[in-house]
Amino acid sequence: MKPIKGLARGIKEGYRSGLEVSVGKQLNEEGVAWNYEPYRIPYTPKIQHYTPDFSIGSNGKELLVETKGRFIARDRTKHLLLKEQYPDMDLRFVFTNPNQKLYKGSRTTYGQWCDKHGFKYAKGTIPREWLIEFSGA
Repeated sequence: MKPIKGLARGIKEGYRSGLEVSVGKQLNEEGVAWNYEPYRIPYTPKIQHYTPDFSIGSNGKELLVETKGRFIARDRTKHLLLKEQYPDMDLRFVFTNPNQKLYKGSRTTYGQWCDKHGFKYAKGTIPREWLIEFSGA
């Protein structure tokens, strides 16, 4: 089986997915100051840690961006716990496909799940409005 071109390049460049590669490239092209996997955030019930993919911000405002190709149940649970335990944290998603169903046979898409739980999301790239809001780019 051949590796996916973007994923192979992403791993080589230190990223974990092709989507992370393209978002990193987008941020560089926009001239936005950002950090990749900047720190770990603890959450419970059993002490675990979440490492956001990208951190963007200035002037005391920070946006955390999580890139997702697959959005499995464990990820959804983790993000709900984080939202509950860190209500002031601004975490948004960039999906490869926000119209993907949560699982086979589900009526709910990734985007609908985000809408239901109050998360902002985008498809493929970080919206310019988000960049302006957090970096002034």
